[in-house]
Amino acid sequence: MANSPSSASAAAAPTPANSDVLANIHVICAEPSIANHFLAELRDKDVQKDSLRFRRNLQRLGEIIAYRISTHLSYTDKAIQTPLAETTGKLLHDFPILATVLRAGLPFHQGFLNYFDQSPSAFVAAYRIEGTAQVQVQVDYMSAPSLDERVLILADPMLATGRSLVQTYRAMLRFGMPRQVHIAAVIASPEGLAYVAREIPEANLWVAAIDQGLNEQAYIVPGLGDAGDLSYGSKL
Repeated sequence: MANSPSSASAAAAPTPANSDVLANIHVICAEPSIANHFLAELRDKDVQKDSLRFRRNLQRLGEIIAYRISTHLSYTDKAIQTPLAETTGKLLHDFPILATVLRAGLPFHQGFLNYFDQSPSAFVAAYRIEGTAQVQVQVDYMSAPSLDERVLILADPMLATGRSLVQTYRAMLRFGMPRQVHIAAVIASPEGLAYVAREIPEANLWVAAIDQGLNEQAYIVPGLGDAGDLSYGSKL
């Protein structure tokens, strides 16, 4: 059976060369699944005209990645009484803290929250100075619970240079040191993945797809455009 174009491009996408980096990178769309369909719709400039559908597809990919991350978390056995008999179930040991970068991260974040429905949330305002690779994190707009000895999932749809995610993570450490870190993105550049893996070696990195690279303005190519504008409308 032939692979779809989206899955073939995902499989052929460049990846960071360092084998130690690769060990912590999980690419969801490397194999054909419904995630490839959602990603293809996110990229399609005609489908993007429907902002509700765009947000929903970000949310769906958040749900899929949340499930994949859940297989790396700790569980506790508990006796469960059904109407017919007693059995044993596995319950999540503790729900992770879900953090995202405003505003583009909100639909993606909601997908994680749909699955980890008892998780506390953390929010960071970050923006990029247009036309450059420079990123400024507004720590004044940061809100988070204690991160000490918790599992942290930091989600941002686009991982371009990786500098905003690294700066965001470092700024969040004022709230404590997590025992486990997962960073999730929909689309990443090889350069950005390598940078984040080098600067936050303790993190597991989860992406739907790895694209070809960055252009001169440090935007991901082919990418999908501005996720925040496509979700909520253009800004001045």
